[in-house]
Amino acid sequence: MQKERLRGSPLLVYLVFALDPFVFLAQGQTDTPLTPALFIFGDSLIDSGNNNYIPSIARANYFPYGIDMGIPTGRFCNGLTVVDYGARYLGLPLTPPYLNPTSKGRKILRGLNYASAAAGILDETGQHYGARTAFNKQISLFEITVTVQLPPFFQTAAELSQYLAKSVFIMNIGSNDYINNYLLPNKYISSHIYSGEAFADLLVNIFTQQLTRLYMIGARKMVLIGVGPLGCIPSQLSQASGNIGCVERVNKLVTLFNNRLIQLTNTLNASLPGSIFVYQNSYDIFHDMVINPSKYGFMETNKACCGSGRYGGDLTCLPLQKPCENRNQYIFWDSYHPTQAVNAIIAQGCYTEAATGCYPISIRQLAQL
Repeated sequence: MQKERLRGSPLLVYLVFALDPFVFLAQGQTDTPLTPALFIFGDSLIDSGNNNYIPSIARANYFPYGIDMGIPTGRFCNGLTVVDYGARYLGLPLTPPYLNPTSKGRKILRGLNYASAAAGILDETGQHYGARTAFNKQISLFEITVTVQLPPFFQTAAELSQYLAKSVFIMNIGSNDYINNYLLPNKYISSHIYSGEAFADLLVNIFTQQLTRLYMIGARKMVLIGVGPLGCIPSQLSQASGNIGCVERVNKLVTLFNNRLIQLTNTLNASLPGSIFVYQNSYDIFHDMVINPSKYGFMETNKACCGSGRYGGDLTCLPLQKPCENRNQYIFWDSYHPTQAVNAIIAQGCYTEAATGCYPISIRQLAQL
């Protein structure tokens, strides 16, 4: 896969990028995108830089993050995220982070990214990282967008409602409720209170309320992204004894949640008039990459390209740490997150014409409705 790189004088690039990084990242947009806008909610897997603007330990605004974009943006990756590729497939520019001071004016008509590293479905999730914008708060910020920021660009409330109804909403949330809550029994009480089944029920029940709230604000086309195989990430492997491949207990917990998420997709499609919910199965494609890496061109299946300790999972990528050189052959960029190469493959599974990784239709088809 060709690396994404910026061109021009390094000093000029840095100065302009510091003012507005998305000046450089509008590649792929067209005058006739498949959907008016992309509104993104979630965690560090798709955070495009929101945590740069809050007092949080969970940040990625330093090298070598962004090394294949030419500069760190706050993405927890060496390059682009799944939704970055998704925006390109839909003919949109990369979606700017809501908290960036330059994310205002007509620019927001193509969408906003509210995702925040360490965020979860539960408000308390990730609190040991300091500030983060939990999913409930992300929805509140979107409500401000709809009631304050967007109305000046529409002549009537009906026009705004139609715009929202045609836009696509992406939800990638839930991973932190496990790795930064339930699987940290010394910091959180959830695993002492709930069985795996009961915790999955709790998450889905709260998630249902949150999605219903988004619906009431005006969202209609919503994509629910399943949690990936967390038992295969370097941070979990580093805590396990022996060479076990993946931590199956963790993967089983995640599967409990994902199975309920598929059921939720059907339930909401039937119960919320005019809504279209799509489930993106990121678990199976990611797990297949780990099990059958050569099929996708990968060599390293469990070691972080940038990290320290066992599997590179004891301590995640540090400022100015030298990463691996053959990044396109690694599945994991740091202790928690996939490489750009993996993100590109996952995006192909749902945003292209031949996509088979979404249910009941692809995101491309959803955008065209």
